[in-house]
Amino acid sequence: MILVRQLLNDKGDAIYSTAPDAPVLEAIRTMAERNVGALLVLDGGALVGIVSERDYTRKVILMGRSSADTPVSAIMSAPAITVSSSDTVDHCMQVCTRSHVRHLPVVDGGAILGVLSIGDLVKAVISDQAEAIEHLQRYIAG
Repeated sequence: MILVRQLLNDKGDAIYSTAPDAPVLEAIRTMAERNVGALLVLDGGALVGIVSERDYTRKVILMGRSSADTPVSAIMSAPAITVSSSDTVDHCMQVCTRSHVRHLPVVDGGAILGVLSIGDLVKAVISDQAEAIEHLQRYIAG
C-alpha cells in the first residue's frame, strides 16, 4: 500500500500557485512555463481553490470570456479537494474518480505539502503492480 508521503518524497514538493485576483492569462502562462496542468490558488498563503487547464477551456474559452480580463477567482474550482500525506494511492484514485478531478493538493494540518496529478497516481499504481508481478514470478519459479 503506497502512501501519498512516499510519492511526494520521490516526486518532490514543488508547489506552483497563483493569486485569486491574477488574470487567467497569467495563470495559463505559468502552467505552460512549469509544464503543469493546474495551479493552486493561494490567498495570503491559504489554499482557496485550484485552477486547471480544464477550468480554462470550460469557463473561459467556451464562455467567450477574455483571458486577460478574467480573474482566476472567476474560474477556479473551490474549495479544492485535498488529500493528506497519510492517505493511500488507492484512496487518491477513488477521490479523483468520484470527484472528476485530475490534481490533488496534499495538505496536513493546514500546511500545503505538494500536489499529486492523476499521472503521478497512475505511475505509482503501475510501478506497484510491476513489483507484485515480479514477486509472484520469483515465487512461482522458486
